[in-house]
Amino acid sequence: MQSATRKDKSRWRRYLANERAEAAVYRELAARREGEERAILLALAEAEGRHAAHWIELLGDEAKGLPEADLRTRVLGGLARRFGSIFVLALAQRAEARSPYADDPDATPAMAADERIHGEVVRSLAARGRRRLSGTFRAAVFGANDGLVSNLALVLGIGATGVATEVVLFSGIAGLLAGALSMGAGEYVSVRSQRELLEASTPDPAAHDALPDLDLEANELALVYRARGMSEDDAIARAERTLARVHATGSSHGVLTTATGSVTATDDDDEAIGTGLSAALSSFCFFASGAIIPVLPYLFGLTGFVAVAVAVVLVSIALIITGAVVGVLSGASPLKRAMRQLAIGLGAALVTYVLGLAFGTTIG
Repeated sequence: MQSATRKDKSRWRRYLANERAEAAVYRELAARREGEERAILLALAEAEGRHAAHWIELLGDEAKGLPEADLRTRVLGGLARRFGSIFVLALAQRAEARSPYADDPDATPAMAADERIHGEVVRSLAARGRRRLSGTFRAAVFGANDGLVSNLALVLGIGATGVATEVVLFSGIAGLLAGALSMGAGEYVSVRSQRELLEASTPDPAAHDALPDLDLEANELALVYRARGMSEDDAIARAERTLARVHATGSSHGVLTTATGSVTATDDDDEAIGTGLSAALSSFCFFASGAIIPVLPYLFGLTGFVAVAVAVVLVSIALIITGAVVGVLSGASPLKRAMRQLAIGLGAALVTYVLGLAFGTTIG
């Protein structure tokens, strides 16, 4: 393209470098996957290669000595090589959503459309991973965040009353143990109850044995399908077909479980909820790991304002990290989630600190 300016060519070279780096990210991820996920990731890498070919065609002989890919893409590549985890897919989802091709006159409409669809493909792949870890991860994040906020609030509130440092330390340790045990027990009960609710919605296996003896004229099976949300006509038609097959084959195994409109517990439900024991252990451990942080300055002998300041700084860093992790995994802005987590956590601690000051003044 003879009319291309130096600025145009610089932009094309940057695009080319990014496309090649993104293709490498998808290949790195594919190397750690199997089956359908591997095939999908390799197809994404191939698509990025087609985009790279477009910029090579525009650049001609100048498609050499390319600049480095942008920082975000390089970070993705490094993470993919070392971990190949759900975090990389979540970051790739955000990267695809920020493609500049829709507003670039030198990118074809097909390329812009590809990038938009790539975002949905990566979103779906990331969703699989999110679903697999959502139960335990939810308990872990909530446990750590609750430990950080509740024990910081407790330590600051007690410390602000002017009591001895030993009292603040023991209060923090007591808060850690009490909170961790409460979180673990509560999470176990919650998950077990949710599983029991799902199991209660699963068709009774013994009901299958009654199907061969149902009256074809009355066809009570239609009522089951209607109760599960099917219209009356659809339910009757489905029940007639089902009973005809049962009488023809003599087998009724799985008929109610696989019926259209059934409400059953599935493997996906199990993955999303997690197990009661794993959720309880995660809640206990992560609450404790969060709750120990505000206590650390007192464990190392710090006192007074210095201990308070160090505790606030340490908890702030931890809140920013947990907020950013949640943001990455949810496909949202890590910075916004981190700042939200920080504001909520410090806000709660500030309230108890002010109350502690007021209470200490009253006693004095």
